[in-house]
Amino acid sequence: MKAPPLPLAEAQSRLLALAPSLPVEHRSVAECLGHYLAEDLLARRTQPAAALSAMDGYAMRSADLPGPWRVIGESAAGHPFGGEVGPGEATRISTGAILPKGADMVLLQEDSARNGNELSLTGEPPQPASRHVRAAGMDFSSRETLISAGSRISPAQIALAIAGGHSHLPVRRRVSLAVIDSGDELVPPGHLPDLHQLPASNGPMLCAMAASLPVDIRHAGPVADELAELVRALDAANSSDIIVTSGGASVGDHDLVRPALEAVGASIDFWRIGIKPGKPLLVATRGSQIILGLPGNPASAFVTAYLFMLPLLRAMLGASAPLPKAIPARLAEPLAQGGSRMEFLRAIWDGASVRLDPLQDSGALSPLSRANALAVREAGAEAKPAGTDVPIYLLENGGIA
Repeated sequence: MKAPPLPLAEAQSRLLALAPSLPVEHRSVAECLGHYLAEDLLARRTQPAAALSAMDGYAMRSADLPGPWRVIGESAAGHPFGGEVGPGEATRISTGAILPKGADMVLLQEDSARNGNELSLTGEPPQPASRHVRAAGMDFSSRETLISAGSRISPAQIALAIAGGHSHLPVRRRVSLAVIDSGDELVPPGHLPDLHQLPASNGPMLCAMAASLPVDIRHAGPVADELAELVRALDAANSSDIIVTSGGASVGDHDLVRPALEAVGASIDFWRIGIKPGKPLLVATRGSQIILGLPGNPASAFVTAYLFMLPLLRAMLGASAPLPKAIPARLAEPLAQGGSRMEFLRAIWDGASVRLDPLQDSGALSPLSRANALAVREAGAEAKPAGTDVPIYLLENGGIA
């Protein structure tokens, strides 16, 4: 008797448990965008290292308010004042310059008037006195954790790491991924198909989804529905960390992914999950290699890649939270009751409410291209009126973030 499809959460957990821990390497900060930090990153310095002015104006002692003052020099960014500010004295100061010794306040230039070296108050003094002063260590202190292990490295984190004194970061090595799409009906991109054929769009779509991560991608196909051809393609990808196939994972006479995997010595870990679209997902291993057999319908391939391929890649790269996170969104229209499987419906979220695309066929690409979210309808869920919430997954940057 055929085993029932696995629940989504169980299938994801089983897949991620297979993810090997890739070796750590130290890469130049400039090469680390999109990687996940392998270890906590500690600051090697304090920022600011000394108190700085946040504005252009004059540095002085707050005890000398309301003035007047005598200007005795200047502190500019990169060129600090070498002396000390005493009673009744001030220095000209620019944004980012070190606050001179003895000063604890910056008076804005628009709140002052200067005649030669004589300075007087014309506006309101800062409240509190330290308002325009960036205290030493305001941003971070030496030995403080700047970025936690498992965090994805963004442009802002690259800047933070450099500010913290780092030129190289510990990250996992890049994942090698082979994408194989198969089917006698497929023709390469750019070839106009006959009536019985289709352009091979899944492989490039899957490669594009993976390209947002530090992954080295090889694409093969379309491969004919012949066991020997599929075995040859799998053997050619023997050195890849992950193989992702598209099509041929179901139980039809021409669905040859399972027998091909058996022929190359792979072991099936699980097959079929309780979601729509995407039920005939297959997961296998060959040594340390993980093989994902995705369905051939484009919406099914996209959804399963979003829920399984991308989380697997993130896990292997060291992400602390590899699975996508759902958020609640208000329905703009009623949602019918659910069926026997959890559904991922192509939808458009406008920031306030979510509207389902009227075309939900798993073979249709136009609703997938319009969608910026996947709305979740749980198995057996009751009908929901407009205005109630459903979970959605945001497809930022086309579902690749």
